[in-house]
Amino acid sequence: MLVKVSIRQNRLATIGSAAVIGVLGGLIGLGGVEFRLPLLIKTFGFAALDAVILNKAISLVVVASALPFRAGSVPLDVLMSHWDVILNLLAGSLLGAWIGAGWAIRLKTENFYKIIAILLLLIAGILVFSHHPVNPGLPLFNGALQLIAGITAGFAIGVVAAFLGVAGGELLIPTMILLFGVDIKLAGSLSLAVSLPTMLTSFGRYSMDQSFAVLGQNRRFLLQMAAGSLLGVFLGGRLLGVIPEGVLLPLLALILLISAIKVWRHP
Repeated sequence: MLVKVSIRQNRLATIGSAAVIGVLGGLIGLGGVEFRLPLLIKTFGFAALDAVILNKAISLVVVASALPFRAGSVPLDVLMSHWDVILNLLAGSLLGAWIGAGWAIRLKTENFYKIIAILLLLIAGILVFSHHPVNPGLPLFNGALQLIAGITAGFAIGVVAAFLGVAGGELLIPTMILLFGVDIKLAGSLSLAVSLPTMLTSFGRYSMDQSFAVLGQNRRFLLQMAAGSLLGVFLGGRLLGVIPEGVLLPLLALILLISAIKVWRHP
């Protein structure tokens, strides 16, 4: 554990590892948050809840920065013309984020590791089978059924996002495409509009617990990870499409699978 604490104090290791994770996420148009959580646990030696809170704080910086970055490709007026999709999902995700964070705080540490491992496996499966799904341009449901499905999906995504400290884009994007029939480019920006308030909600719930002190205790580490993550996401975005998805997505899913196994076995 002393070795891991010393690694946290190594600026190059912190920024460099965060940048690599950011590049991985940027290559598929995401923030790499799912990959960062196992890094915080296994490499830097943070306990499960501390790692989730740190991951959430770093994710907030990345997501807040990503919104203006995408404004050039998806203007704000286009984004707000789909306010109904945003509100529909937020109606469930805000509640899910609050409840999920409350559950996470009360969990025993050993059970938390296992839940994180299972959710990482879920994300790995989604990477392989649901990333960039075919979009016929037609919503899966209409009317009241769509409303109920949106709230239900939002709630589940909010819980998962709270448990992993992630933005939830890997779940939100396919949900928006399949449930509401929006194109993937717009879904990427809409997911950020849903993610930010959802993350703030779970962040607010975590702030009520004494574990929230981990942010103040690791302020320098947090800033270095955030800086490295932003750099990595930017570089990964520039490299987007360089590696074929047929190779990249199974590789990233394999990384998550290995991470899940290691987290499950975490002492």
